Amino acid sequence: QVQLVESGGGLVQAGGSLGLSCVAVGSIFSINAMGWYRQAPGKQRELVATITSGGKTEYADSVKGRFTISRDNAKNTVYLQMNSLKPEDTAVYYCNAQIMRPYFPVNTYWGQGTQVTVSS
Repeated sequence: QVQLVESGGGLVQAGGSLGLSCVAVGSIFSINAMGWYRQAPGKQRELVATITSGGKTEYADSVKGRFTISRDNAKNTVYLQMNSLKPEDTAVYYCNAQIMRPYFPVNTYWGQGTQVTVSS
């Protein structure tokens, strides 16, 4: 069994900052890419940022220069630092990871989601 456990999020005023973290727990052999997605009400889930096991990052254009993704491989944890938040960043944020369990192929796992609300 593998779970992604998210923490962070909450309510912040526009221009403020928030940090999210997500730790993978369970029987894990290795973790490839990790990332963050978000889903606003009435919209499809969209990619926010991803990071490979080697540290290569990619960002959605809408968050470039404001959000920073990082990871601690020793702790099986991925982080998302969100600065200069805008009301349009309001969404449920989901952690995502490509995880290989012992004797199993790589599979995709999702966190439970954490609400981020930015007030104007």
